[in-house]
Amino acid sequence: MVDENTIGIKLIEAAIEVPRGLGLGLLGSVYEAALAYELMQIGLRVERQMPVSLNYKDIHFDEGFRADLIIEDKVIAELKSVEKVSPANKKQAQTDLRLTGNKLGYLLHFGGEVMRAGITRCVNGLPE
Repeated sequence: MVDENTIGIKLIEAAIEVPRGLGLGLLGSVYEAALAYELMQIGLRVERQMPVSLNYKDIHFDEGFRADLIIEDKVIAELKSVEKVSPANKKQAQTDLRLTGNKLGYLLHFGGEVMRAGITRCVNGLPE
């Protein structure tokens, strides 16, 4: 069984590889498909646009939100391809992580000049 940090390393490596082949600035859905492909090629199980249910008080939402990618049911990746990532984007990634109960997530921004600068690590009860 692969742990969160190992998955995270593989996710970052794949996220850096994808724009090398495609370039930066395309639609997020293109990067999502390519990144899922790269991760599956190395043997990881990936779910795309996974509906995530949640409860709020007495209300159950079958689809509270959709996670862009969930890798091995352990790591969430939220993908953006915008001019600039906002604090709200970072907050969304952290909230998605908390609501799923997963411990590790990433906000991956494919709209900047360099992919490495577009990687934000989010944790939920996982040591930094």
